[in-house]
Amino acid sequence: MSPAQFVFAAPMPCAFIGDDGRIAAINPALSALFGAEVLRRHYITAFRQPALIDQIEAAAGDRQGRETQYLGRAGGRDTSYKVTISPLEGAGQGMLIFFEDLTHLEEAGERRSEFVANVSHELRTPLTAIAGFIETLRGPARDDPEARDRFLDIMAREAGRMNRLVDDLLSLARVEDVERMRPEADVDVAALLHRAAAGLAPQAEARDVRVTIVGCEAPAMAPGDADQLTQVFTNLIENAIKYGREGGRVEIALDRLDDAPLLRGPGLRIVVEDDGEGIDARHLGRLTERFYRVDSHRSRGMGGTGLGLAIVKHIVNRHRGRLRIESEPGQGSVFTVFLPLS
Repeated sequence: MSPAQFVFAAPMPCAFIGDDGRIAAINPALSALFGAEVLRRHYITAFRQPALIDQIEAAAGDRQGRETQYLGRAGGRDTSYKVTISPLEGAGQGMLIFFEDLTHLEEAGERRSEFVANVSHELRTPLTAIAGFIETLRGPARDDPEARDRFLDIMAREAGRMNRLVDDLLSLARVEDVERMRPEADVDVAALLHRAAAGLAPQAEARDVRVTIVGCEAPAMAPGDADQLTQVFTNLIENAIKYGREGGRVEIALDRLDDAPLLRGPGLRIVVEDDGEGIDARHLGRLTERFYRVDSHRSRGMGGTGLGLAIVKHIVNRHRGRLRIESEPGQGSVFTVFLPLS
């Protein structure tokens, strides 16, 4: 097999550099990466990055293989490639250059680092508060029953917040573990909505929020995991109660769609709508990110962990459904879940 034939057979971006330093052959993957115009150009003007050029020159000099990194940008994001330089045996035989895309691994590493940093931050805040109150109770407030009771209440609240965070982290991990396994058993979505709303009745009463449910008079069967769907509905309804208008309303609606474009077939549509302050459009695309909050202070004050909608997204994905969020400032928010029937 000639070097040119090998280049075309390579599954990753690949180029053959002749003994004159010019690119003699490229495959479609490399053409997509650098453009077809790099063919027959010198590698210095084609690749340009000094680190890569230095390694190619070194490999050409001692005929030893090299590895280096190539950093680029495509589709609005930074890309990272591991470049393998393989001189062919014998002087003047040229060399093969392979580009292995490691962007997804780099991004995964960045997400893990960001996740650890976020978890650390979320835990550090209540831990710092608890440590401070303990120090105060051991010192100035040792003999002050009123201050002691107030501090203990705050400590209990912060401990509860940490407990909810740990529960949500474990829940998120469990959902991600089974996300590729689609549920097959049918569940009654109407009954699950009634159950979720009933469980949140005390919270609605405390904020004088009127919760109405329509379309759930008869069973509505769909393939699903009952516990996970209950978690989805509970989260959406609870958010509508907490972040909606005090003394306002939350409307829950269920209907069947014979042809849902988002699902490419029949499905159920579940809508949870509130009449609260609404959400600015710039936040909507990020609401399902882990730890993303529109109003961090308000969310933490209400006991939010910043993971609820991330869990909702993963559960809906597991059910091969879709989540749509619509909101405008001053117009309330509408969260819609589409679940396929087959």
